[in-house]
Amino acid sequence: MQGIKYYLVVIATTLNFIIGLTSMNLAQTDALPSWNNGQVKESIIKFVTDVTTQGSPDFVPVAERIAVFDNDGTLWSEKPFYNQFAFIVDRVKEMAPQHPEWREQQPFKAILEGDTETLAASGMEGLLQLTMATHAGMTTVEFTEIVKDWIGKAQHPRFNRLYTQMVYQPMLELLTYLRSNGFKTYIVSGGGIDFMRPWTEKAYGIPPEQVIGSSIKTKFEIREGKPVLVRQAEIDFIDDKEGKPVGINKFIGRRPILAFGNSDGDLEMLQWTEAGDGSTMMAIIHHTDGEREWEYDRNSLVGKLDKALDIARSQGWLIVDMKRDWRQVFSFD
Repeated sequence: MQGIKYYLVVIATTLNFIIGLTSMNLAQTDALPSWNNGQVKESIIKFVTDVTTQGSPDFVPVAERIAVFDNDGTLWSEKPFYNQFAFIVDRVKEMAPQHPEWREQQPFKAILEGDTETLAASGMEGLLQLTMATHAGMTTVEFTEIVKDWIGKAQHPRFNRLYTQMVYQPMLELLTYLRSNGFKTYIVSGGGIDFMRPWTEKAYGIPPEQVIGSSIKTKFEIREGKPVLVRQAEIDFIDDKEGKPVGINKFIGRRPILAFGNSDGDLEMLQWTEAGDGSTMMAIIHHTDGEREWEYDRNSLVGKLDKALDIARSQGWLIVDMKRDWRQVFSFD
């Protein structure tokens, strides 16, 4: 009998020791391993801890833990041009045989001839024309399949990687960290909502219903006895600059307590977040690493960061210096 008691005591002591080690290891686990230790990382962890700790003066109920993120330049790379523009270029080339008139019609002619100067000169009007030609005229289901096919094989011109491999590893960790602490994470992007929705869940863990973006109008029709939504060549909503707070209010219905962006196009979203009650965090991704990614801000045609950078500094917002604060940029680094 004494032997059995001794045996049980040994087992209990061993289990307690193992549980203690496991708890200690969990406590020491770094939720943001691709972020260098420093003020930025500490600020993020402190903010999350403060708003999720019961009894904290900054505690925020789970239902109100809304975090919003720009996409281009914030969650994945946006250089040398927006990735959706690469999709548009490939679509024009693919559709060209069915449109012989494009060989003499700008800005399609510029794309087919690789005339970047003429293409750039076409400006927003040219971009709108290209977008409507390549994004409209099919059903929503057909467009989703086109995007899935492209995103599954198209590669970035500099890194020769799939575009979905051009996501920032530190931001993936941040998204996971936030969700593990009761946050609901949203994309709020100037990019096309139907371009992003087919792949964001796999890439970021953000489902399509939590993606807000620019859109074109759709129309309900019956085709071959089946109901479909047909994409029209007409703008419905532009989710950029002052459109971002409008989109957040329209589709989320709650003001975020955390917002990340990287350009002047995100400024109004950050200001809207800051104006909320209670504890908030506004952050700017500053592209300072020309070796591992790109270095750009005030004079960039893509992802211009000028006014928002000045306001971020004056307001004490978090400025994430990519070169200093990120140990790793991409998962393949």
